[in-house]
Amino acid sequence: MQIKFTLFLVALFCGFSVQAQTTVTITDADLVGGETYNWTSDNEYVLDGLVYLEEGGVLNIAPGTAIKGASATNISTGDNTSALIIARGAQIFANGTADQAIIFTAQDDDLADAGDFTAQDRGEWGGLIILGSATIARPGGEDGIEGIDADEARARFGGTDNDDNSGIIRYVSIRHGGAQLSTDNEINGLTLGGVGSGTTIDYVEVFANEDDGIEFFGGTVSVTHAAVSFCGDDGFDYDYGWRGSGQFWYALQGPGSGTGRSGEHDGASPDGLAPFSLPTIYNATYVGIGNAQTATGGDANRALPLSILFRDNAGGYYRNSIFTDFNGAAIAIEDRDDTNVDSYARFQAGDLELKDNIFFGFGAGTDAASLFVAVDQGEEIVAASSATFAAAMAAANNRIVDPVLIDMERDSDGGSLDPRPNEFGTSSFGAPAAVDGFVSVPYFGAFDRAIDGGNQGLNWLTGWSALETTDIVNNSTTSVGVVENNGFLLDAPVPNPAYEEATINFTLPRAGEVTLTIIDMLGRPLSRNTRGYAAGPQAEVISVRQLPNGTYFIVLDAQGSRVLQKLVVRK
Repeated sequence: MQIKFTLFLVALFCGFSVQAQTTVTITDADLVGGETYNWTSDNEYVLDGLVYLEEGGVLNIAPGTAIKGASATNISTGDNTSALIIARGAQIFANGTADQAIIFTAQDDDLADAGDFTAQDRGEWGGLIILGSATIARPGGEDGIEGIDADEARARFGGTDNDDNSGIIRYVSIRHGGAQLSTDNEINGLTLGGVGSGTTIDYVEVFANEDDGIEFFGGTVSVTHAAVSFCGDDGFDYDYGWRGSGQFWYALQGPGSGTGRSGEHDGASPDGLAPFSLPTIYNATYVGIGNAQTATGGDANRALPLSILFRDNAGGYYRNSIFTDFNGAAIAIEDRDDTNVDSYARFQAGDLELKDNIFFGFGAGTDAASLFVAVDQGEEIVAASSATFAAAMAAANNRIVDPVLIDMERDSDGGSLDPRPNEFGTSSFGAPAAVDGFVSVPYFGAFDRAIDGGNQGLNWLTGWSALETTDIVNNSTTSVGVVENNGFLLDAPVPNPAYEEATINFTLPRAGEVTLTIIDMLGRPLSRNTRGYAAGPQAEVISVRQLPNGTYFIVLDAQGSRVLQKLVVRK
């Protein structure tokens, strides 16, 4: 284990002080089986190559801790990328909070600068891999995980313990990963191989991964409050007989997202092996690249743009969800003419059903026959099966209506996406009650409605996710860069996130009195300063030392005009 002390200059109102932080380099030799390790937020941990936590090992990661993966050029071990791999029989307890998320990102990502890495920065390191002992649909009941050398015994997963417990992942953001180990062999942002139901995964994000966001290879783990955005391939993938569940899932595509889908759902490998995939997912919101957009890059073999493809004997259930703004069809199920071991057979048997969902804004059209199709292995539409599937989708109360989300912009260079339903919108009320232990909520999709255009029903991504802190997601009042109203200009605070002080730069078209107010997410004023300024550029330094970690707003009021900027405090 290599430890390095790094000095950071912190600008203060009265001068400069120096704050020391420790960088700890972790190689594979530093984690062994049967030992307990504690990573704390006063250190920054750098993964040097593929790092395994071996069987019997326990890794505790404190809230607010940053773990960074070295790029190939900085790895000393000879590995092509860096990743953290929790082996079968080991446990990770990454138990962050909304105010102090645990962040996995690239070594060069400056977390003090929200604009340092963007949604286009992918493949900078590997990702997080968790392996367990639950059932998988593979010959012999186990396999080596995708993306790792097949000869690596520590990368094996699967077994017979469906209650297996690999630990806790809570308020964890995984950013800018997906580096290639070899040609067409990338690592997902979060890979779950044979992970059992004893594992807790809640509030997890994958942002700007080169490959898929979250992929399940069998197992029985359930995942709630999960967001996948700006990935180069698919959002949520499952295969090898995953039989867990999900609720409150968000998938977002954007410029440069390639030809990936929000969901690519497979059943088993080989197809007829038991058990086939059969998860239940409530309250997903899947947003595509735009119904008139053309995908770039990605998998060139894909003939049909979609939100979800079910194939290879995959089953599954979607309930109370929103699918919107894709450049093709909505749902496709594979129907092969040479076998009945396919997803069309699962549909006929009742093992594949989408019910009580909302669909809107698809490039393929506005009717059920255009949106819900059966396809062969080449993704060509099978007409007779498509007609049957489309009729069943309509009969299952799947509506083709506008969900009326607040803001559908998704441009990471200046968008203000707010994926919550409008207070009076179609998706804000009327969702059927959930069953089988899921949470019943009145709204469709992943997010609660916005009340009076304000911040009630807050987006659960606020304050901790890369989507929120890089200004792609907002709560109706977030802005990016310079905002303007009647000639009054207000810059984003610097630094942002701030931990001691922030500088507020603004420009006035004429001299006058200006009031600067800091408000919290409920609109309550926390501080206010009013004084006169000359025309032209101005700057004020504000202290945030007394503010808890979280998201706030800077409000500038001048001569009947109001401008707002978001301020994130992270200490």
